[in-house]
Amino acid sequence: MSIFDNLKNNISTPSNSQQPASGSYTFTFNALPESLAEMQALPEASLDTPYKTAALTVCALCAYAAAPEIGKEMLNFLKGPVPLSGYEISFLNDRFRDGKHVPFSYFAGATPENDYTPSVPFSVTVFSNPYSFPEDGRATLHLNSGGADSPRQIKLRLKPSEGKWYLEEQMIMVGVRTPKSADPWA
Repeated sequence: MSIFDNLKNNISTPSNSQQPASGSYTFTFNALPESLAEMQALPEASLDTPYKTAALTVCALCAYAAAPEIGKEMLNFLKGPVPLSGYEISFLNDRFRDGKHVPFSYFAGATPENDYTPSVPFSVTVFSNPYSFPEDGRATLHLNSGGADSPRQIKLRLKPSEGKWYLEEQMIMVGVRTPKSADPWA
């Protein structure tokens, strides 16, 4: 039984990522990882670019929506040397009370009209802008949500001794438009 069964997602096996050369990278997964081991088996788990870490952050937040302990393990892996704080855990728990659909809204095809059910395979695009790399070893990358008008941000930090980019802060678990099935005005 999949951890995502209750979230209306049919999940199978992960695939490789696709990376255009434009500062915009699209990552495609045949399935979302359902455990830390599955996440670590993905090619993106090398964390050698901030884009890969940002894409996996969306996957980890989807797992958190289905199984908070598994999502927490994944997020701690992505955070590297600084695990989730009590505040961050409390923030996530608060956001997931009513918004289990929010992280799914970053995948292609997920809109309020279809209750944020993404297209399969799961595809997420992470992009930079001229201000994304304010200093060496820091990045602020952007993602579009099918339920928001402006891009959302994920901040990442490079650990030079490992050559890995870790999640520093995510600002993607904020409100999106109400899914059609939950909208009394739909």
